[in-house]
Amino acid sequence: MNLMEKEKKRVAGISVIAAFFLTGFKLVVGLITGSLGLLSEALHSGLDLVAAIITYFSVRISDRPPDVNHHYGHGKIENFSALVETFLLLITCAWIIYEGVNRLISGNTHIDVNVFSYIVVVTSIVVDVLRSRALYKVARKYNSQALEADALHFSTDIWSSAVVLLGLVMAHFGWFFADSVAALAVALIVLGVSYQLGKRAIDVLLDRSPVSLVSQLESILNQSSAILRYHDLKVRTAGAENFIEVTIHVEPGLTLEKAHEISHSVEQEIILAIPRSFVHVHIEPDRHKPETL
Repeated sequence: MNLMEKEKKRVAGISVIAAFFLTGFKLVVGLITGSLGLLSEALHSGLDLVAAIITYFSVRISDRPPDVNHHYGHGKIENFSALVETFLLLITCAWIIYEGVNRLISGNTHIDVNVFSYIVVVTSIVVDVLRSRALYKVARKYNSQALEADALHFSTDIWSSAVVLLGLVMAHFGWFFADSVAALAVALIVLGVSYQLGKRAIDVLLDRSPVSLVSQLESILNQSSAILRYHDLKVRTAGAENFIEVTIHVEPGLTLEKAHEISHSVEQEIILAIPRSFVHVHIEPDRHKPETL
């Protein structure tokens, strides 16, 4: 197992442990106090736990090399896990919105606020800050969408926990409805995250070309003096890997060795600029003659 695999597995495993701890802590205190805000956070953390487990196994599988049945590797398992996280978040939102609106309509908003209510929320914020930073660091280092989705997931937990904390403070002064309002605010935050995660995952699963990556490649190709022109630039991603194809036109009459040298140079330049890329360059002699006036 290489360093990348070890680091990704380690940070994903720590995330699972943290999610398990927070889920249990929030659930116990939420049941004791009857706080919908805390119970919604417990459910949110419970789905976070499921998502963290899915992420843990997805990063274990995604780095497996290509085989006879998977010529492009197993990277898309990361994108699929991100899509699963999206559905889990939407389930969370549906329950929170239903329960929050029901409590506000019925007027059954009274909760018992005690010191443990504050302890669990503050603890949650601290843990989420630490694990989201750790996940983001490794995700950016190895271009892992599964870990990045996890990091984004948990960074929004910080904001949702802060909203719940505000609801508890207001409930402490007798404004009990604030807890249900805080829960609905959590749902809105989660909906926003769901949209971001889902859109990115679906784009990759449907092989949509990433605009920023295409723009970067066009810049590299346009700056190459050996290329007269190019076409059929195709880009797709799978997990942390990028698969790039392009046809370049070179001066006619070049030897096979020289043409291959240009092709290899272009491939290496792209790989240097965009790590974890698999590049295929097709060469054609340029037969295009500019129009004479």
